Amino acid sequence: MSGWSTAHLDGIAAGNEPAWAPIRSHFGIGAFGVNAWRGCAGDEVIERHDEAEDGHEELYLVLSGHATFEVAGEQVDAPAGTLVFVGDPGLERAAVATVDGTAVLALGGWADRAFQPSEWETSALGG
Repeated sequence: MSGWSTAHLDGIAAGNEPAWAPIRSHFGIGAFGVNAWRGCAGDEVIERHDEAEDGHEELYLVLSGHATFEVAGEQVDAPAGTLVFVGDPGLERAAVATVDGTAVLALGGWADRAFQPSEWETSALGG
């Protein structure tokens, strides 16, 4: 490898989770968590969860399509290009695609320590 690489989002998939693009794993990124989730109208593109146990912050970017986020009970209309930052790990968050072809990039990590992959990601990848 020459120190850099490229891929198209459509070419990154997890066999058992076709809506999930495990970007971090694909590139072998160790510094931060990064994944993408794809869906059609009505699909959950960010599952309802909080990060209270893990304690990391998350930033979401709607790459294409349109989604509705819910963060701490508040609705956020999120067309392509919208960024949603959840700095409080304890806040519940979720997003649903409102149109076909929606893709959301999710980045996560800790402000005070080095990144480590979560157990769900490791197990979802068969590790």
